Amino acid sequence: MKFIKKIKENLFVITIVIAYIAMFIARPDMGITSIKNSIYYIREMLMIMPVIFVLTALLDMWVPKEKIMKYLGKESKAKGVVLSFALGSVSAGPIYAAFPMCVMLHKKGASIRNLVIILSSWAVIKIPMLLNEVKFLGMKFMVIRWILTTMAIIIFSWITARIVKNADLPQTEEVQKGLSVNTGACMGCTLCTKNYPDLFGMYNKKVFIKSHDGKIDRKQLLHTITSCPVKAIEYGEDVN
Repeated sequence: MKFIKKIKENLFVITIVIAYIAMFIARPDMGITSIKNSIYYIREMLMIMPVIFVLTALLDMWVPKEKIMKYLGKESKAKGVVLSFALGSVSAGPIYAAFPMCVMLHKKGASIRNLVIILSSWAVIKIPMLLNEVKFLGMKFMVIRWILTTMAIIIFSWITARIVKNADLPQTEEVQKGLSVNTGACMGCTLCTKNYPDLFGMYNKKVFIKSHDGKIDRKQLLHTITSCPVKAIEYGEDVN
């Protein structure tokens, strides 16, 4: 049973490995090219993601929750849509760099609709992309494509917000009184287990809170909470 459970938990990774093996058997040249491309993207992620995590953590500390709810929450309406387009359009880096930031924004009250707009804008209407589009395909092509894409993003963001609810996204799991972890947001970086090994552990690449007698080193816990790049740890009391 444990073996089957492990397979289910790592089904995606196993599928990728099988696909690589199949390529090496059927087309060795394609398999080698795929490995080289994978190494390239892994290196890119290793260079970009630490910077994104630091920026996300700084934004989480500097921008109050009330501001996020006001400008990107459900009640933000048109100004939230405009700001979401702006955030996505002026962003830098590949689309996967947007996910940690969106986790933080959602945690602070950003609506699902605005998250869809940020992600979509980041992916298809970033300003650097538009400038290159003008260079290679012309101004008219870029403007028409931008208008139609923007309209599509607005429509699909509205549809997504109707179908996907906040409860469908990874939610905070209460594990110990006053102390909670968001296992859905946890990326398995293990910083928490290094900073506070007596309180936090990892299982299946997700953080969990170890059993303890209620005595918590508040200074050590505060350091651990602020070190988490996706802010997956919360404590119900003031740890300052």
